[in-house]
Amino acid sequence: MNGQGSTGNVIAAVCSFFIPGLGQLVQGRLLLALIMFVLASVLWIVLLGWIIHVWSIIDAALFKAK
Repeated sequence: MNGQGSTGNVIAAVCSFFIPGLGQLVQGRLLLALIMFVLASVLWIVLLGWIIHVWSIIDAALFKAK
């Protein structure tokens, strides 16, 4: 993946739209993917999971590989 706005980041953002953390997993960021998935799952119980869900989408779209 080449950086912000690349096709890879768009695909990752779409993946995170459906499942929080999936986009980070596609980008190879396993720990952050797990954290986002668990946080979103736990917070959906109290109807705040959408915050992590949106953060997951934005993070996947704006990711720049080092």
